[in-house]
Amino acid sequence: MLQRLFDLRGHGTTVRTEVFAGLTTFLTMAYIVAVNPVILGAAGLPVAGVAVATCVSSGFASILMGLLSNYPLALAPGMGLNAYFTYTVVKGMGLPWQTALGCVFISGVAFLLLTVAGVRRLIIRALPRSLFAAVGGGIGLFIAFIGLRDAGIIVADPGTVVGLGKLTAPTTALGVFGVLLMAALQARAVTGAMLIGILVTAALAWMLGLSHFAPAAFSLADLGSTAFKLDIPAALNLRGGVGLSLVEIVFVFLFVDMFDNIGTLVAVTKRAGFVAPDGSVPRMNRILLADSISMLFGALAGTSPVTSYIESASGVAVGGRTGLTSIVVGILFLITLFFAPIVQAIPAVATAPALILVGALMMGALTEVEWRDPGEAIPAFLTVIVIPLSYSIANGLAFGITSYAVLKLVRGQGRLGDWLVYLLAALCVARFIYLA
Repeated sequence: MLQRLFDLRGHGTTVRTEVFAGLTTFLTMAYIVAVNPVILGAAGLPVAGVAVATCVSSGFASILMGLLSNYPLALAPGMGLNAYFTYTVVKGMGLPWQTALGCVFISGVAFLLLTVAGVRRLIIRALPRSLFAAVGGGIGLFIAFIGLRDAGIIVADPGTVVGLGKLTAPTTALGVFGVLLMAALQARAVTGAMLIGILVTAALAWMLGLSHFAPAAFSLADLGSTAFKLDIPAALNLRGGVGLSLVEIVFVFLFVDMFDNIGTLVAVTKRAGFVAPDGSVPRMNRILLADSISMLFGALAGTSPVTSYIESASGVAVGGRTGLTSIVVGILFLITLFFAPIVQAIPAVATAPALILVGALMMGALTEVEWRDPGEAIPAFLTVIVIPLSYSIANGLAFGITSYAVLKLVRGQGRLGDWLVYLLAALCVARFIYLA
């Protein structure tokens, strides 16, 4: 049955290899079960509910991807997208988290329609790869900054805006230790480095009295605290019409998820040898369709947008070649569901180092930018620097798209075929004018 479903022999793999690859991928991305509830918990969502929603949505999405596309791509709530959900949409714009979940659902619907209509492929072809890479790098800095702040390593300073925290303070010192421990495990290529680092740092926090181990009893009812709590009418603002804030939120969710998905897809398929000679990826629409449905499911379960994870490459590195790898990852996430409430006992000082390390790993995307070409380098730099400094992925994305379009025109490289780039740039300019 597995041979028929996944063509294992045709891909040069076996059930044993795929299972091992799935376990490897799961261990490298399992940290999301601990980190996602902490980030979304800051937006007011029930931590235990988010932990359960994270396991359920990751399990469903990974299994769906494996069955629908037959690629070894695992999915979970995206890092960066969860930070945007909490720090920009809920805290920055003042939206209730239920309304923000409604925006995620609307984004998923828009994503699904754009996928079916083929518009997503048009956008992917229109925008340069350097901008995709810059968004990934900018989000990496954003996530790392949040982690540094949560650990007390970076603090507010009235004289210089930000400054170095008191590293000898017990919590901050433990945060620094967590960063060094995870970095050392990563450098030694230890499978599950971040998850091990989170658990060790949390255990030290409990033993030193910096946090208390008090996990809640397991109950599937925890999912009920977030599932189907999304408020779509409020997101649509039916009484006052669709406002620009909704358009902006949907726009960012769409583009960041698209960039995450395509960046991961290119990296993983290249490593697995699936890219066609003309640079295209077979069954691209199936991958995008699974991604769209997963975003809808995640919003219903009660979490930020679900997207493909670059950690999938770790499973490919040990031989994963088919969707069976993804299904194994999904099953492991569903098994983790029974331990999800323990996440409540994990302190922020244990997850902050993971955010810093995830940010560091995301910077690798910037190698795809041609830094000697001003037409690529300047838009990429503006995107990377504006995201963390303005505390907004939307601002960085808008700066990047607008500057890229302007520089193309200034250099005399404007073509009618690039109309979509100029349309997006015009929308970004209109957004800045409105905000002003």
